[in-house]
Amino acid sequence: MEAETIALGLEISAVVFGLAYLFFLIQEKRICWLFGIASSLFSIVIFYQNSLYSEAILFMYYVIIGVYGYWLWTAKNEQNVSIKITKIPLKVLVLTLIIGSLGAVSLGWFFTNYSDADSPYFDASTTAFSFVASYLEVKKYIAAWLFWIVINGATIFLYLSKDLNIYTLLTVVYFAFSFFGFWQWRKKYNVASIRV
Repeated sequence: MEAETIALGLEISAVVFGLAYLFFLIQEKRICWLFGIASSLFSIVIFYQNSLYSEAILFMYYVIIGVYGYWLWTAKNEQNVSIKITKIPLKVLVLTLIIGSLGAVSLGWFFTNYSDADSPYFDASTTAFSFVASYLEVKKYIAAWLFWIVINGATIFLYLSKDLNIYTLLTVVYFAFSFFGFWQWRKKYNVASIRV
């Protein structure tokens, strides 16, 4: 019973920090990355305990990308301007799709052959594309939200299959907020474009 209580506490903590991350991300507040790092650290433990190794690796990456995001969103360029929301160049989009696909196949194959992972290809697909979507998010490409809509929609089913009910609920919220984040960032981009 005590182990279940600890696991539930970790899951609830990860969810609370994850929601704070999402709230501040949509607002473009760099503090979002600190909440994301905290949520990810709790999540690593949970996914490892549930044999979702690709997810555990993904959340290790989230810690790293959180540090990078905080740094990038704090830094200014040569014109003393912070990074702005922008559209994704076609070349970056194609490269993103290729890297995500190769990552999904590679991770899926690895975990099929060398672990006891559950749903290795499904888990690997959501993981690989989350890697690239996180990078797009840090760079403030509006398309990051479209990736998250698809990824979060798929991840709901992955978490349901493992009875990670609180994470499923969090992902449902992420799924809904991905639409809102897309709408908000597109609106900000359009307003900024009019000013220029």
